[in-house]
Amino acid sequence: MKIIVVADTHKNFEVYSDVVAKNPADYYIHLGDGVNEFADVAKANPDKEFVFVKGECDFCNASSKQLLKMGKCRIFCAHGHEQNVTGGLDQIIDEAKSAECNILLYGHTHVYKTEKIDGIYVMNPGCLGSPRGKSALSYGVLEINSEGQVKMNIVAY
Repeated sequence: MKIIVVADTHKNFEVYSDVVAKNPADYYIHLGDGVNEFADVAKANPDKEFVFVKGECDFCNASSKQLLKMGKCRIFCAHGHEQNVTGGLDQIIDEAKSAECNILLYGHTHVYKTEKIDGIYVMNPGCLGSPRGKSALSYGVLEINSEGQVKMNIVAY
């Protein structure tokens, strides 16, 4: 199973649309701060499976976190602002553990990251809107095989 993970598109419809068009996947997860372009891209691609969690800049009725079961994995998705990820990952990792998830996806910081912490695969895909520091525009590719093995990659746009 292949999953494209994006966050913080901040009105950059063209780039988000291009990432979806050029990356065939089973699912497309948007981790918030881009509800308008998410809705437009999802509407333009009714044959694809989309998931969205809202960020602090999204004014909509979507949830700010979701738990997904994909294959043999449980995935905790959140934008990260409510878990104060800019101050560290302890709170969001605790939430993922409490939900018995083995994958954690979050955004908010605009800085990409992949690592394994306390047995949990952790990915921040960076952003497709306005990168911070020396980061480039980026998105994540998450692959889960039939045995539940996980592979994470960050792709510069």
